[in-house]
Amino acid sequence: MSIQTAPTKGNLMATKKSLALSKTGYDLLDRKRNILVREMMTLIDRATEIQNTIDDTYSKAYLALQRANTTLGICEELAGTVPEEESLGLSYRSVMGVEIPIVSIDDREDNHIPYGLISSNEMLDEAYARFHRVKELTAELAEIENSVYRLADAIKKTQKRANALKNIMIPRFEATVKMITSALDEKSREDFSRLKIIKAQKAKKAGQNEQQTQ
Repeated sequence: MSIQTAPTKGNLMATKKSLALSKTGYDLLDRKRNILVREMMTLIDRATEIQNTIDDTYSKAYLALQRANTTLGICEELAGTVPEEESLGLSYRSVMGVEIPIVSIDDREDNHIPYGLISSNEMLDEAYARFHRVKELTAELAEIENSVYRLADAIKKTQKRANALKNIMIPRFEATVKMITSALDEKSREDFSRLKIIKAQKAKKAGQNEQQTQ
């Protein structure tokens, strides 16, 4: 609503209603932003923790693989028995209207070692288990990093809308309410003064008429 709005009681009521809605909208957006920020910070801490775990697990996995290669020879043929990963699943959950991905892995084959036990040893088993753990952690990290990106984008948009309400719309409505109220008060004073003048004129005329009749 423009600040040049006609100063009428109807426009004053409409502007006050728009002002109240804008303030309510700002409060809701501010609350949403704070919730999203808390969610994002929690995920960032978790991502850092997972990345450190992945780095440590990778180091132990490659060490175990190196030992397996030393004891069994190059494990290329055994590695070829490990199937490609096709069990990843994707679903979503909502955080304040933001769709957050959930990456899942079908773990039904977790206990099944794809290579023969006769041609392997416990060091190769350890390497396989650690690389499998890296796979799980990587899927979780991908889920979290994508969630952080979506949350950051939502926070940016929410902040932009909240700023527009706080710095543009609310001050504009407040200025309009002030302008209309001031104009209506001035009009009320003018009407009051006009009525006093009219009343005085009527009283004077009535007095003159009374004198003429006498």
